[in-house]
Amino acid sequence: MTKSMIRKAALAVLAGGMVATAAFAAEPLKITLAGGSVGGAWSAMGAAIGETIRMGAPDSSFTYEPGVDAANVQLVQSGRVQLGIAHAQMALRGIKGLAPFKAATPDIRAVALLDPLAAVQIVVKADGPIQSLADIREKKIPVRIAFNQRGTTMAVIGEEVFKSSGISLKDITDWGGRIEYVSFNAGLDMLKNGQVDLVLNMLAFPSGQVNAISRDLPIRLLPVPADAVKKLVDAEGVKPVTIPATTYGFEDKPVETVTASVVLLASSKMPDAEVAAVTAAMIKNYDYLKKAYVTFGKMEPSQLPDVAPLSLHPGAAQAYREAGLLK
Repeated sequence: MTKSMIRKAALAVLAGGMVATAAFAAEPLKITLAGGSVGGAWSAMGAAIGETIRMGAPDSSFTYEPGVDAANVQLVQSGRVQLGIAHAQMALRGIKGLAPFKAATPDIRAVALLDPLAAVQIVVKADGPIQSLADIREKKIPVRIAFNQRGTTMAVIGEEVFKSSGISLKDITDWGGRIEYVSFNAGLDMLKNGQVDLVLNMLAFPSGQVNAISRDLPIRLLPVPADAVKKLVDAEGVKPVTIPATTYGFEDKPVETVTASVVLLASSKMPDAEVAAVTAAMIKNYDYLKKAYVTFGKMEPSQLPDVAPLSLHPGAAQAYREAGLLK
């Protein structure tokens, strides 16, 4: 079956489920959603979801609240907000009670997949001494690293990539290196200015930011070692992914790495009917979502329930079954 046929089949199933899902959205809802910084990608994503809620349940109240990854998980757990946007892998760490969380967040459930691709991309200078992560470990290179800001999934997974490759954070400093926790753009500027040797972030590919710096500085991408990939999949719930050759003009070979995903969260204590209404509204108004946020345009409605490694909220599962998107 071709991609076009699959898409048509999914839309046909979706249309068939609209009558059933409409029943979920009969009562007005009062929803606060914690997303990302104002003007950022998660802000646009959250606003689009809010509009579908208003479409699906007229007279509903929707408030968008700026937030960050781990904090959003805690806000949902505490009941201070009804919905939150976060990386699924950060939510999993919350459920397990792992850093940066000080206590477990066992009530976290997923409502929908929002972005399936946040791939680890490790950028180094093309003419630099680092050929691989194994190089750093075996030669004890005093590498200067730029991770993303502390407490973000990007920084946490970045640390775990090195640990899974046999390089502890203590090793890095003991060998004369250091770690900077800065925004991705700041890290790329530091690489360009010779202040760091390696920048790691998680994002879709091809990245406009990576392409931009490649025009000013010869760079290449380092792969995540195969044994580290397996460890990360088992421990962090990420998935293996290959950045195809020629995705970037400077890279003529495929790059093996891992990817995380972005999901919409709710508490298990949120009533099933309310979560079903939110989910049904997203399903029914998926054409709007595609126009409002670019990632939805690259996804099929059938991907919305794909929230692994998290568990679906029962209300969301009910809405997906009614729409024929989940068995």
